[in-house]
Amino acid sequence: MKKFKISNDEVAELSNAPHYEFPKYVTQFINLVNSNAGGTRPKVVGQMSELVKEFDGKSIGEWIAWYTERYPNAINDATEKVWIMYESMKGAFNAITKDMVENWVKDLIYGKTYCGMKFQTAIISAISNQLNKDWREANPDEEAKGIDGFISGKPLQIKASTYKLEAHLSEVIDVPIVYYDKKKDGISVEYNPIDFQ
Repeated sequence: MKKFKISNDEVAELSNAPHYEFPKYVTQFINLVNSNAGGTRPKVVGQMSELVKEFDGKSIGEWIAWYTERYPNAINDATEKVWIMYESMKGAFNAITKDMVENWVKDLIYGKTYCGMKFQTAIISAISNQLNKDWREANPDEEAKGIDGFISGKPLQIKASTYKLEAHLSEVIDVPIVYYDKKKDGISVEYNPIDFQ
């Protein structure tokens, strides 16, 4: 039995799709701008995965005609949304200095990376502050037993909120569990204050 792979470029070539040339880095930048603009979201251009299922034609020309009939303004609307965002971002792009880049790198390395790795400490500290209790991180031996820290001398584990949904768990946890959900703007935490009385 033979296995093989067809690249995205080959698929485009084999389907006779129009080919557009872009200078180096331009598509990456347009993708970034579009992620902020939302120009190709379903409310603007339709739900592509569903539209492709509905389409029963065979050629790229038929697809273009079929799509344009259903969404006559979509290409223009998407282009406008992306272009307006590009104009806004262009000013920011041109305002970047080497010092800003250095500060961005410092923020990533010194701040976000460290905080991302130490978010468990932040959770334990925040809960203990709310409860006005002492706390500490677990030592390596305690961590090996599945303990992440202590509040008022009581051990706890910190788990992602998705852990609650995992029905296949055979793990037995004998300590209170604090659940968290990392969001773009911070960490949502869920715990039972009674566990630390």
